Amino acid sequence: MSNGDIFVGEIIGTAILILFGAGVCAAVTLRHSKARASGWVVIAFGWGFGVLAGAYTAAPLSGGHLNPAVTLGIAVDTGEWGKVWVYLLGQFAGAMLGAVLCYLTYFAQFQANVRRTDGTDATDATDDGPVPTLGVFSTIPEIRNPVANLVTEIIATVGLVLPVLAFGLTEGLGESGTLVLIVSLLVVGIGLSLGGPTGYAINPARDLGPRIVHTFLPIPNKGTSDWGYAWIPVAGPLIGGALAGLVYNLAF
Repeated sequence: MSNGDIFVGEIIGTAILILFGAGVCAAVTLRHSKARASGWVVIAFGWGFGVLAGAYTAAPLSGGHLNPAVTLGIAVDTGEWGKVWVYLLGQFAGAMLGAVLCYLTYFAQFQANVRRTDGTDATDATDDGPVPTLGVFSTIPEIRNPVANLVTEIIATVGLVLPVLAFGLTEGLGESGTLVLIVSLLVVGIGLSLGGPTGYAINPARDLGPRIVHTFLPIPNKGTSDWGYAWIPVAGPLIGGALAGLVYNLAF
């Protein structure tokens, strides 16, 4: 695969991933959405379908990594580092593009994120005032504990990358296209099982790219972009991806 194919493939695939993933978060979170308050199971499946659509689309061009942690895990296992930078550039650019596309899709809902008629902020999620919007784009821990949050992201990312590497040992999965479907179901499972504490970033591009976009988007009453937490969903998945590559290299 050429650098150009990898770059374009990762941009397109990651943009689709974030469009679906941030899109389902917007659907569940924002007022005036028909899917509002439909729950965590819907979010987990929405992200899984995002992986499905993005990876299938990108696979012919780049192999469909869509995640710096996956790219890092593969590089640690194989020792092939020459194209890592191309994958990462494409992934972060695609994540930002996907976040912008989500914003445009839900533009009217974001613009309706207004204050109450008496000029005060609403504190009840059922009220008609503004809601924080960062959770549409990036992860927010339920309990803010940097060590615990970092460990959660490391474990969840190992739970993603190690199986992804091991799936490659099953002959025929890649050629049949079944591999992408299985990885998508794996992402759903991680969301359902391990996503509760931090929102399961498990992908640095997935969190950082949309967080940057959220910072600059003209969303009324959007709330904070929480840059004090932003390093955890980047460092945790990168550590987890590297650990998964090491374990795979030693054990298989």
